[in-house]
Amino acid sequence: MAAGSVCGREQGVVAGPVEAQVIRVIDGDTMLVEARPWPQQRIEVYVRLRGIDTPELRAHCEQSRKTALQAKKLLAELAAENPTLWLRDISGDKYFGRIVANVTFESGLNPAEALLFAGYAKAYDGGRKDEDECPMVKEAAFP
Repeated sequence: MAAGSVCGREQGVVAGPVEAQVIRVIDGDTMLVEARPWPQQRIEVYVRLRGIDTPELRAHCEQSRKTALQAKKLLAELAAENPTLWLRDISGDKYFGRIVANVTFESGLNPAEALLFAGYAKAYDGGRKDEDECPMVKEAAFP
């Protein structure tokens, strides 16, 4: 057995899958779900999508706020079409009461990948985030 693992799993990580239902979308990378980790057991928990970061709804930069709203809207649309999802590689988050997980909707769609593809998210490994900066606006070069 590998160091730092319990029964073949890393300490503090639940392999899953755990079935859940979307209750509501909080922002572009967080949802409140009702998870069913054991038979006849249900728990409401906030789930952050592993591997991405979306701008904050309360960002100082107007463009970041607009992108945050677009990310939330896309995630809400995906969740409305796919209310059942599966949580895998579940671990605690730095904020108490929230978990981080790989999420796959029952349809097979990965919302983190969809948000990255749409340009509303960037890859994120859980480290320190960049300060809230507006994207640089590139001026068109005219000959």
